[in-house]
Amino acid sequence: MLLTAGVCALVLCAALSLALGSRSIPLSTVIDALTGAGHGGDADVVTGLRVPRTVIGLAIGAALGVAGTVAQGVTRNPLASPVTLGINAGAGFAVVAAIYAFGLTRPIEYLWFAFAGAALAAVAAYAMSRRGGDLDPVRLALGGTVLTVVLTSWTSALMLASHRTLDEARFWLAGSIAGRHLDTLVPLLPFLVLGLVGAFAVAPSLNALALGDEAAQSLGVPVTRIRVVGGLSVVLLAGSAVAVAGPIAFVGLAAPHLVRPLLGNDHRWLLPGSLITGPLLLLAADVLGRLVARPSEIEVGIVTAFLGAPLLAVLARKVAR
Repeated sequence: MLLTAGVCALVLCAALSLALGSRSIPLSTVIDALTGAGHGGDADVVTGLRVPRTVIGLAIGAALGVAGTVAQGVTRNPLASPVTLGINAGAGFAVVAAIYAFGLTRPIEYLWFAFAGAALAAVAAYAMSRRGGDLDPVRLALGGTVLTVVLTSWTSALMLASHRTLDEARFWLAGSIAGRHLDTLVPLLPFLVLGLVGAFAVAPSLNALALGDEAAQSLGVPVTRIRVVGGLSVVLLAGSAVAVAGPIAFVGLAAPHLVRPLLGNDHRWLLPGSLITGPLLLLAADVLGRLVARPSEIEVGIVTAFLGAPLLAVLARKVAR
């Protein structure tokens, strides 16, 4: 029932994404444009700009929501997400370094660099969190924070060293789904699907992992394998999202926390809930960014950061208690 309500809310949000922007378009015109019956400037705006933007928002939001849920489950850390673990910062730094060194200009060219940066950042955060052979969730959060600060400073240094890199990367680093075309998303779909399959495959084992490594092993759960598969899923999902839209903060952190009070802690329900809540949050933030600064826009990454910072403070205070 709750999942059905979430799907209905997501459909409504997608409709608003198609209808609202620097100028509002009547819903009847949107429907005509989608069915091919509409013609003219408004129909062209819907089909040429807002449909790709909305579809990409749905895909990226789903990827970030699921990635955050798996990251929290694998690490047993309620503050874990692609942002707090340094994964987004690693992918962002790798892409900016590639722009600086090779003059890349298209998101599809960023793909492998985004994946490599995300993977290396995840491994580094995991290595810093080890204590006596066990995963320490507190050290993981601290290591991810330190990693994010270091990589962000390196990214800024590269951008300041090259005006071309600054011009190419500054809007991408803000995190945006505006101006993206579907041909940017299509090559990434296999990686997104593979990441989602891996995430849902480890969902039952994440429930056991929440009991601790020893308890999970006593239940026959291959802890190392689950962490590897879960980690790879997070890297695939977060790396794809960063390659398309830039580093968008807090969607992966917020989605599972909004779902838990409604669906509980069972990852077999958490993951579908986050799959719906992630794009719902992203599209809602994108629509808000279009409306508050008309006729201009605020990038969705800035909106999610502005709204997510208080959430992170509340969650950190709750965890500390």
